[in-house]
Amino acid sequence: MSFEQKNFSLYKGESSGAVYFRPMQDRHTNLQRYFEEQAVTTRKFVIPYIEPLKPMAKGLRVLEIGCGTGGNMVPFLEAGCLVTGVDISETSIERARQFLGPREGLTLIADDIYNRTEADGVFDVIIMRDVIEHIHNQEKFMAFVKRFMAPGAVFFLGFPPWYNPFGGHQQIAKNKLLSKLPFYHILPVWLYKAMLKMGGENERTIEALLEIKETGISIERFERICRHENYEIARKTLYFINPNYETKFGLKPRIQWGVLTAIPFLRNFFVTAGYYILVTSE
Repeated sequence: MSFEQKNFSLYKGESSGAVYFRPMQDRHTNLQRYFEEQAVTTRKFVIPYIEPLKPMAKGLRVLEIGCGTGGNMVPFLEAGCLVTGVDISETSIERARQFLGPREGLTLIADDIYNRTEADGVFDVIIMRDVIEHIHNQEKFMAFVKRFMAPGAVFFLGFPPWYNPFGGHQQIAKNKLLSKLPFYHILPVWLYKAMLKMGGENERTIEALLEIKETGISIERFERICRHENYEIARKTLYFINPNYETKFGLKPRIQWGVLTAIPFLRNFFVTAGYYILVTSE
């Protein structure tokens, strides 16, 4: 998912508390372009990040949780993987069917992930891009996902830490100043809400931004959850410039300066994306 837009639609799964946002303007009024951009980023950055630990091969079982319109799945399908995409939004799954067309090895499911069980199958690779920071009760979710991991499976997650300049995804604000103003999402709720109201944001946008504030996750909290749920961090990279920004803005990815990444909490303010690969012995 991406949040560089000012308008969006919101889908919430009542049983899971999962919230997915669908940007609906600028680049993303052209949904085909957005689909292609997702494919480019995954092909160029995500798959090469995974491959040292799990080489792509024909028949590899891949699950994407929060797959949206399906762009991230394209490179895996190109590699001959058996790909399953799950998204709580029926609209998004229908768009994925339109964009992807009939493809061998592809399964698309419109459902809350909590309604699925290991009887639906286990996977060699699970991916989530820009999703974990929008899920309520992330501890529950991370414990739940393990049931879908086959022996030796890897779990890729990429997400923006909450305290980075636009960790609140305030880019979706309609007010030009507020959409470009960094860091104000970390203000107390009452002040943040007041600023959004003064800027003319409608109730739907304000509600969505406050939802993001509620579920945003820091590097430290994410890693605590991983430890608590007995995940091992097999690979970790913190980026000063998000790899996805190359596709969006033409900016080359840049790994955060090593000294800064070693300083807990402070690093959250200067990291625009964390890439992680998790494994488990359970």
